[in-house]
Amino acid sequence: MAARCPKCHEGALFSGFLEVNERCPACGLDLRAHDSGDGPAVFVIFIVGALSVIGALTLESVAEPPYWVHLVIWPIVVIGLTLGLLRPLKAKFIEIQYRRRSTAL
Repeated sequence: MAARCPKCHEGALFSGFLEVNERCPACGLDLRAHDSGDGPAVFVIFIVGALSVIGALTLESVAEPPYWVHLVIWPIVVIGLTLGLLRPLKAKFIEIQYRRRSTAL
């Protein structure tokens, strides 16, 4: 996902990693009214949790590595997946909110 304005798909949606711009730099859409809330974080928790547990159980049943291998691998995987999924999911939530409430704004 490109994290672009939900109206014009040209301007940047974020001014920082997760901070939403006040206005779209391209079309001027007021983005302050669009808040994704905790929705993206909840989905990230479910997705990352499921993938981590499935991965850890699969690795344990196939290779039976020592516990220190799990302690090295899984924090990196969890942090990487969390950082990789949070921004696109937040952008998607804001886009869905814009599409559903566009007549009211």
